[in-house]
Amino acid sequence: MMNSKNLELYLHIPFCVRKCAYCDFLSMPAEAKMLSEYVNCLLKEIKSHKEQEPEALVKSIFIGGGTPSLLPDGAVRTIMALIKETFSISPQAEITIETNPGTLTKEKLMEYQSVGINRLSIGLQSADNRELKELGRIHTYEEFLENYQLAVQLGFQNINVDLMSALPGQTFKSWKETLRKVTELNPAHISAYSLIIEEGTPFFHKYSEVEPTDLPDEDLEREMYYFTKSYLQEKGYKHYEISNYAKPGYECRHNIGYWTGVAYLGMGLGASSYLDGCRFRNPDDLTGYKSHCEELYQLPVQAEKLTKAEQMEEFMFLGLRLIEGVSVTEFKKRFCKEIDEVYGTEIGELTGEGLLNNANGFISFTERGLDLSNYVMAKFLEPKEI
Repeated sequence: MMNSKNLELYLHIPFCVRKCAYCDFLSMPAEAKMLSEYVNCLLKEIKSHKEQEPEALVKSIFIGGGTPSLLPDGAVRTIMALIKETFSISPQAEITIETNPGTLTKEKLMEYQSVGINRLSIGLQSADNRELKELGRIHTYEEFLENYQLAVQLGFQNINVDLMSALPGQTFKSWKETLRKVTELNPAHISAYSLIIEEGTPFFHKYSEVEPTDLPDEDLEREMYYFTKSYLQEKGYKHYEISNYAKPGYECRHNIGYWTGVAYLGMGLGASSYLDGCRFRNPDDLTGYKSHCEELYQLPVQAEKLTKAEQMEEFMFLGLRLIEGVSVTEFKKRFCKEIDEVYGTEIGELTGEGLLNNANGFISFTERGLDLSNYVMAKFLEPKEI
């Protein structure tokens, strides 16, 4: 049973029209019958949580994927109706659905509005059609623009646009043009990630050769990152997380909850949860997931009770993703220890190296620390006796 008063929900929809060449997320193409069967399984899983978290107030819901907007008309309505019946939802809850151009229609957008979805996340990635084709995206920039403008006309105010830099064949000029086109639309939120070539993807096989010439080099990648930060700040976006920018008041509350250790319940294929210091996840194969949903309250796979030391580690390396950094006060409140008792040596060394700031009650990255973030975060993952 949940003891925490706040809870976040994540629902995974693992289906796409086709899998992008860079994607290592748990997703796959699906036919109509598979979509219908999956929704039925998801509904069973949602129902299984009836009265399991009576003390919890849901502060955010995130329907992610995959491509949730691939679901047929009416499916999201059915899912949200059961969510509201099963959980106590805050009237101010942030409710997000991920969408992709080429799968959105006016009818779907109106359905999302009618069930209380108040935030859209649209996966553009690039405003350059050649780059989109190279990524394996199913849409053009023009299709994105049509979908975005339709959403605005229908009254959606909180819209995130996903972008990706350091793409094959991408130039500094084309990246600047993508940022210009997107900021002219004035979305509330922009996520700007740098491409990572993940093992097991088509891009890994294509670009894992030594020094691939059509990928931007490290210097260009960093130039893109710093330009992105300065350009978006000039356009009124607050840089509040390593890869995320928002207009004032439009920071993604769901992701901030994840980075600050708020409890979350994941439902759907392979979805992860973190409740009462325990991390667990659902089966990540469809057959196993269907079997899992047939028996209510069946324990999920890969359950792990985190030690206090492990909880502290996660609090540090996830919290450091936020530009504001880790709250010293919140650390003491959560773990009944001063942060210097546990990480004084690491904080002192990294501050001395010019990689961390320790001021105003927060531990945060310096500009140089952001460049070496993996090195810094690793310092907080070294085993400690608490």
